[in-house]
Amino acid sequence: MADTRNPTDAPPTAGPPDAGLTVGDVAREAGVATSAVRFYERYGVIQAERTSVNHRVFDQSAACRIKVAKLAQGVGLTVREIAELLADLSSDPQPEDWAGIACELMDEAERRVAALRSCLTEIASASKLCEGVDRMS
Repeated sequence: MADTRNPTDAPPTAGPPDAGLTVGDVAREAGVATSAVRFYERYGVIQAERTSVNHRVFDQSAACRIKVAKLAQGVGLTVREIAELLADLSSDPQPEDWAGIACELMDEAERRVAALRSCLTEIASASKLCEGVDRMS
C-alpha cells in the first residue's frame, strides 16, 4: 500500500499545540534537568495542571520562571522566597511584569552586597582586635 501522507505533514501529537508544555519541554527551554522542573513545581515556583492520564502540563511561562529562579538563587534567595516573589505573576506574564521582578532582584542583590561589604569591614576590624590575645595570656 502506498504512503499517501505529504512528507511535509507534521507528525501527530497527543493534543492541540497550545495544550501546554511537558516536563521535558520545560527542562529543555530552561536548561535544567527534568528533576529540577519537578523540584520547582514542588516548591511552588511553577505550577502544572494534570492531563486526563495524570501527566504534568505547564504554561508557556514555566521555563522563564525557572530561569528567573536560578538567577534569584544566585542572589541568595531561598526557593520559598522565590516562590513568593513569583506568586503574583499571571500565567501569561507581560514584559513589564518580568521587568518588575528584575528590579526586585537587583534591589535585593544590592542589599546583600551592602551587607557583605559591612561584614568584610567587621571581619577586618575583628582580626585587628584579636592580634594581641596571645600576648595577654
